[in-house]
Amino acid sequence: MNPIVGIGELLWDVYPDGRKVAGGAPFNFAFHCHQLGHPAVIVSRVGNDDLGRELRERVRELGLSDEYIQTDRKLPTGTVQVTVDNAGQPSYRIVEKVAWDSIEWNNVLADVIRRAAALCHGTLGFRNKVSRQTILKAAGLKSRRGSNPGLVVFDVNIRGEKHGPGRRDWDAFEQSVVNSHWAKMNENEDGLIAMCIDHMMDDDPWPRTTEGMFKYLRHFTKLEDRLWIVTRGADGAELTSETIRHHESGVPAKVVDTVGAGDSFTAAMVCLHLEGRPLRECAQFAVHYAARVCEQPGGTPRIDRKEVERAVFGVK
Repeated sequence: MNPIVGIGELLWDVYPDGRKVAGGAPFNFAFHCHQLGHPAVIVSRVGNDDLGRELRERVRELGLSDEYIQTDRKLPTGTVQVTVDNAGQPSYRIVEKVAWDSIEWNNVLADVIRRAAALCHGTLGFRNKVSRQTILKAAGLKSRRGSNPGLVVFDVNIRGEKHGPGRRDWDAFEQSVVNSHWAKMNENEDGLIAMCIDHMMDDDPWPRTTEGMFKYLRHFTKLEDRLWIVTRGADGAELTSETIRHHESGVPAKVVDTVGAGDSFTAAMVCLHLEGRPLRECAQFAVHYAARVCEQPGGTPRIDRKEVERAVFGVK
């Protein structure tokens, strides 16, 4: 099988008790794809420091290759200070000017992108010009208009207002919307897509509903097979496309924290889709899988796929 690629931030999530957990949305995504049985790689950059060497080692311990993790000789390895409230909802203080801000395009990266079955990226990597250009080039290569098309997933992961496109780069955000086959966000992030459409429409009025968003994204992207996914936490997820309008109900979970829940949902959707499952089954599995992730701390807990399949599909 060709690899599934996550490109963007790779960092240490640092908790108040001093725990360090390897994280970053693209890395969490790649880890869960690997855990679900697919070849997966993370494309990112770490510093030439102890944190970077420890992070490489942790990536390998979790079963992924560090072949596509670049080393920066000047910038430090990325870190994020994570706090979790009583409801398990995380908040983040993201250190800037770190190694993953400067992911460079090179022949090694170009080769794995060309071979990829799917590519997933978010928005946080757009905050610096170097990584932004690299991510957009990779997504453009895999898009319908690119020379090596594959599934492109734009996972909108806004981490506070200062990391949104209003402060960074609307053009990159819009280009990602246009290039992607799937656009996925949570219920707090779909407002960013509405703002994007406002920008495209020069603030002309349009129906501000999920169906309205889909209609106008369809108009701008010209992609007939676009899938629009909105996750709604305990209330499940909504899927919208030309051929499907589906709400997948949430499942009970004893939430410890929700770090990585959205990334694991995306990974499950992509993996089962590549296996040929109908989208409704993909969503059903993804909701259950993400719920299991929420029951353990951190974004990369060990989850037994077969146990989830038994719960969802009755597979022995």
